[in-house]
Amino acid sequence: MIDLHGFGGVLLQGTIVTVKLAVTSLFFGLIFGMLGAMGKLSNVWIFRKWAMLYTTLVRGIPELLYVLFMYFGVQIVLLWILPKIGYTKHVNINEFWIGVVALSTMFGAYATEVFRMAIQEIPKGQWEASQVMGMRPFQTFWRIILPQVWLVALPGLGNLFLVLMKDTALISVIGLKDIMYYAGRAGQTTQQPFTFFMVAALIYLGLTVVITLCISWGEWISNPAQRYAKKMRKQKRADITGGVA
Repeated sequence: MIDLHGFGGVLLQGTIVTVKLAVTSLFFGLIFGMLGAMGKLSNVWIFRKWAMLYTTLVRGIPELLYVLFMYFGVQIVLLWILPKIGYTKHVNINEFWIGVVALSTMFGAYATEVFRMAIQEIPKGQWEASQVMGMRPFQTFWRIILPQVWLVALPGLGNLFLVLMKDTALISVIGLKDIMYYAGRAGQTTQQPFTFFMVAALIYLGLTVVITLCISWGEWISNPAQRYAKKMRKQKRADITGGVA
């Protein structure tokens, strides 16, 4: 049994913060990714250029450097803007929301390509058939295209979420009290850094297993054809063996 020297509670608290950060970043990251994909596929050139610039800049900068850039960049922008509008009080930078902005925009840059490829996988005939039926483009996208896009994109988005969960560890460098923050502090206090970083690794591994199971369940739920095929295989085996399906 690993002796945590009384730091088990704070490690649990850090785990909760990490999960909140990952889920919140996922929510906004999906929005950024979908907007980026729609921008890249848009007929308006300015939208295509902005989407290309967004994905190129974010994916071209190392994650740690991007987090630091967002943290110090926001402070510089606020110090420049607030005095101009007459606000002279001290402003505290919230590490959690800086982390959300950094991680969600990073996730969205990669999710853009996943969504773009998924949208392009949908046959163009479905767009044309919807137009013939009198559906507007937004209705077609929301009711016909988007449900199919999720089915195609889910495996890729699941892998990106696993990466996102591990990238939350980067936010500890700007002071967010997550798993890595408390593991580092506990290791310094007890002079046993290996023990606490090993515990942190096990926590991340456990979260990864849970996410992987959730992704598998989501793929199963969103694919009725797969469920029907499994049901038919069971029916066939039951008929062969003389059992009851």
